[in-house]
This record gives sequence, structure tokens and C-alpha cells, in this order.
Amino acid sequence: MRPAHVCLAVLVAAVWGVNFVVIEVGLDHFPPLLFSALRFLVAALPAVFFVGRPKVAWKWLVGVGLVLGVAKFGLLFIGMDAGMPAGLSSLVLQSQAVFTALFAFAALGERPGRVRVTGMVIALAGIAVAAVDEGETGPLTAFALLIGAAACWGVSNVLTRKASPPDALNFMVWVSTVPVLPLLGLSLLWEGPSRDLEALRSLDWQGAGIIVYVAWITTVFGFGAWGYLLRRHPASTVAPYSLLVPVFGMSGAALVLGESVSALRWCAAALLVGGVALTSFSKGGGVSRSGTRGVTGSHGPGRGVEPAAAPARTTASRTPSTASRPSPPR
Repeated sequence: MRPAHVCLAVLVAAVWGVNFVVIEVGLDHFPPLLFSALRFLVAALPAVFFVGRPKVAWKWLVGVGLVLGVAKFGLLFIGMDAGMPAGLSSLVLQSQAVFTALFAFAALGERPGRVRVTGMVIALAGIAVAAVDEGETGPLTAFALLIGAAACWGVSNVLTRKASPPDALNFMVWVSTVPVLPLLGLSLLWEGPSRDLEALRSLDWQGAGIIVYVAWITTVFGFGAWGYLLRRHPASTVAPYSLLVPVFGMSGAALVLGESVSALRWCAAALLVGGVALTSFSKGGGVSRSGTRGVTGSHGPGRGVEPAAAPARTTASRTPSTASRPSPPR
């Protein structure tokens, strides 16, 4: 790639990595489900009026919107609100590549080759090491929620492959219209109207800036720039830059939030990122049951969309009661 395009790919990875830090701070301003609903609302409006009509069937927009927007981001935000550190969250979400490969095998008949299976085993070892580390310092329930979010991301990746959207930005903006009402409804039931109203009434410039970042910067800019790069370069050239997301996420959380990075966490990071690299970018892809070749790539940035300074929480919840193209990790 040209140097300018390399810089753009690194910038997008940085934006997505820092997004986890932004979300961590945003959870001090909003309940998690309301925060997620606002993120999709602002990502969809007014962008939906400028990206043109949907370029895939509505069944795919609704399916991805519910699985990615409601399930994946709902679990992600609740898990972080329950005590999952921002840096570790940016790392654990990369396990979506393993889930994508497994679900692609089950739903699409793509049989992974030996290298990809080896990568999956290494990545799962990294998840196990991360779980041990989190079990020593924080709640395993929050860790389990992040694993659930990664699994939902894997399902949405398979749905996206089936949809095969020709325009990543158009697809993401229209997908963002789907989760708003379901997330608002769940927020009213789970978090309560009084808590939601209090968060909205106390909205300040920092809270508004956080919403703008997670919606416009990580979603509109991030996916738009990623799609621009994918249109001009092979996916195998662009996609590896997504592995920089947990690097920026963990370093940003350490610098801004003061999160410590233990030796176990570094070990987990090395195993998980290495395993994801083998799983996502092994040459040749999988072989379908029908005999055709398939590719199960890494689809995405962690939240971002899906993604800011208070000390990191590791023990308690804030709540009183409680496509063949890889897409970026948000």
C-alpha cells in the first residue's frame, strides 16, 4: 500500500482501539443499554440521508442489526459496565475470529485447514490465560459477557458474508437504524426510565463528545475509511492492520485509565493475537462441503463503534443493583 494508505489503516486501528477507552468513560455518563442506543441513533442520523438507499435486502439489515447492534454491543457495554477493563475488552473481542470460523463451518460448510485450526487452538489458549488473569483481579461474569459479545459478533460476520454488501459504509449506517428502538426498549425495562431520564438531563459537553466519537468517528469515519482501503487493496493486505486494535486499546487504557497490564495479560495478548492472525489470514481459506474454497476472515473492529478519565474498575458494576471482506474490529 502507499504510505498514505498505510497511515490511514493505522489511524483507523487507533481510532477503534481508543474507542474502548472512550466507552469506559462514557459508561460513567450513561447506563450501558441507553449508551448503546444513543450510539446507534447518532451513527444512523443524519448519515442515513446521505448514503443512499440500502444495497442489500432488509432481512440482512435486520438480522445483522439485531445480532450485532443489540446482542453484541449490548453484551459488550453491560460487560464493561460490570467491571471488564477496557484494555482487556479490546483484546478478548478479537476472539470473534475464532467464532466466525466455527459458525462459518456450521452454517456455510467452510472447513478450516490445519493452519487455521492451529490458530483457533492458540487463540482459545489465549482466552483461557486471559480468563485466569481476570479471575484473579475482576469478575468472571463480566468476562463471560465479553465472550458472549464475541460470539454474537461471529454470528453477525456470517450473516454479513451471506448479505455480501457492496458498500461497507452504506451497510453499516443502515444496520445502525435497526438496534435503536430495541435497545431503548430494553433500557427502559432493565435500567428504568428514571435512570435514563437522569442521564439525559445531566448530559454535558463531555457526554455529548463521547457519543459523537463512538458514533461518527469510529463508525462513520472508521468504516468509511476501512471500506475505502478495501476497495483499493486486497483484503489480505488491509485486514492485518485490524490486529493493531488491541495494541492501541490496551496501551490507551494503561495511559489514560491507569489500567495495569500483568505478565499473564501480555501472555494472553500474544497468544490471542497470534492465533487470530493464523485463523484470519491463513492462505487459501477453508474448503466448503461442496468442494469450493471459502475464506473466513477477521470481520471487524471492536466496538466502535463500534468506540473515554477515571480509574479503571475491575471488581464491581456501576449499577446500584446490580462478505469475504474482513470488517474491522470495533
